[in-house]
Amino acid sequence: MAHSPGKYADFEELRGQAITLRRAGYSLRQIRDELKVFNSDLLNQLVKGEPPPEWTKRPRAKDDLRERARELRLQGWTYDQIEAELGCSRSSVSLWVRDLPRPERRRTPEEAAAIARKGWEEKLRIRDEERRRTKEEAKQAIGTLSARELFLMGVGLYWAEGGKDKPYDRRENVTFVNSDPGMIKVFLAWLDLLGVERERLRFTVMIHETADIGAAELYWADLVGATRDAFNKTTIKRHNPKSIRKNTGDNYRGCLAIKVLKGADLYRRIEGSWYGIVEAVHEADQSNRT
Repeated sequence: MAHSPGKYADFEELRGQAITLRRAGYSLRQIRDELKVFNSDLLNQLVKGEPPPEWTKRPRAKDDLRERARELRLQGWTYDQIEAELGCSRSSVSLWVRDLPRPERRRTPEEAAAIARKGWEEKLRIRDEERRRTKEEAKQAIGTLSARELFLMGVGLYWAEGGKDKPYDRRENVTFVNSDPGMIKVFLAWLDLLGVERERLRFTVMIHETADIGAAELYWADLVGATRDAFNKTTIKRHNPKSIRKNTGDNYRGCLAIKVLKGADLYRRIEGSWYGIVEAVHEADQSNRT
């Protein structure tokens, strides 16, 4: 139970007890329970000026950086210099050293620009490292794919990127087009899983006329492990002088189209499997809502 105002009449006596406990290593909570003082404002007044015991101080991961930042500030370093040196944010530097005197400005605009550039480059390096680490962790988490996982993934992959039948245009062809070598490899592995012979596949390179067409044809042939007779004539995309192309450079190899010969039955299986996935997802969603 909290004290009534009358019990605090001898404040100094109570403060003396609180200070004694504080110096003995008591926390605020322990002093509160010992003296039965449950008013936070009064409790803080009783121990005012007395530092908390070391064991109550929570260690912080950035304490070392903070101390180093203060040392550098006292040596006359600017925010930009400290930020670049320690690789931390400007807001953290400001929080840590804002009570210290501001150093005299002694650098030229060129030096300031160089310091800012160094800080930005360090931020980019840290960001790139975080990006690389996240991707690597996600990659390792996949592990080994089961046949069922590959099958379901292949169905979704085809329905997103492959050619699809239309009610007004019944073709039932299996044609997959993509520029990502990884997507091509996964699609071929999926066809292997379904027992589609490689002899039933025909490939077509689709590429812009300004690219290295010969090199692209060799690249795709090597990737899929197919001979030249499995490739149709390359489809050339004509250049529009008014457009600005971004898919240029040594890594641009156009797209590869893969067509399965006599693929009507396979197409029906793909479409049926896709709608089976949709129905299963719907049923699972309904079950989760009940």
